[in-house]
Amino acid sequence: MKLCIRAHDLGVQGTEAILARLAELDIDGVQMVCYKAYDDIPYAPGAITPDKAAAIGQAFAQRGAMIPLVGAYFNPVHSNREKAERCFNIFGEYLTRCRAMGCDYVGSETGSYSDDPWVYHPLNRREEALEAVAQTFSRLCDIAEVHGSTVAMEGAAGHVCWNVQALAKVRKMIGKKTAVIFDLYNYLDETNQRDYLKILDEGLDTFAGEILLFHMKDCRFLEGGAPRQVPLGTGDMDMEAILRRIKAYDENAVLTLEGTTGDHIARAVATIRGIWDRI
Repeated sequence: MKLCIRAHDLGVQGTEAILARLAELDIDGVQMVCYKAYDDIPYAPGAITPDKAAAIGQAFAQRGAMIPLVGAYFNPVHSNREKAERCFNIFGEYLTRCRAMGCDYVGSETGSYSDDPWVYHPLNRREEALEAVAQTFSRLCDIAEVHGSTVAMEGAAGHVCWNVQALAKVRKMIGKKTAVIFDLYNYLDETNQRDYLKILDEGLDTFAGEILLFHMKDCRFLEGGAPRQVPLGTGDMDMEAILRRIKAYDENAVLTLEGTTGDHIARAVATIRGIWDRI
């Protein structure tokens, strides 16, 4: 098992500071969202230059730290088509640069017709929505193929790929190589929050051999409302049951903390490593 975290959840900016925090916290690497982790890499076309990508990759390799995923999340069905295409082009640039960073994968969620923020919209549940997302990600897969990289996709309850089967259907529509970012918490809402282990089992079965990494989160279950995320190890989710299933699926799984910050990080790391070692 490799344990990672989103770089921007570490509370520092820049390569050296990120690598120092990883060493302090006994974390193996980061999910890298460059425009959230570097002051000089904005979310803009042309921002991730070959030199900047190579410098990041070389520094991480020298320190033995990994970048399993580069994040370039965008909303492919945003009603502002100019904005959607601009974000598409930024994602495409990361597909051309990620391998210099020591990473083969660039990931995104599948967006929502709510535009901003990405939350439930009834149009998300239409067949046409799945087709629109498939068309956009298929174009990205064409870019990835040329550059030896891979598109990774993540579902979420409020998005177009709102459950495991919707994401599986879109990936089948694409018909090209993609990987899965599996975020169990993302699939939970007020109707299914207590069925989280069944959803995990469904995902492990449906995406067998195709899950790039698991986002690790915790939450409080709320009666009459959607669950609320809390730092890992402080919520209602049975982490031992979750990790036992993941370990049975893949002893070499990549687990990535997402949304756990500050003083909670060290506790979450100890929780995950402690459970993993005894199960």
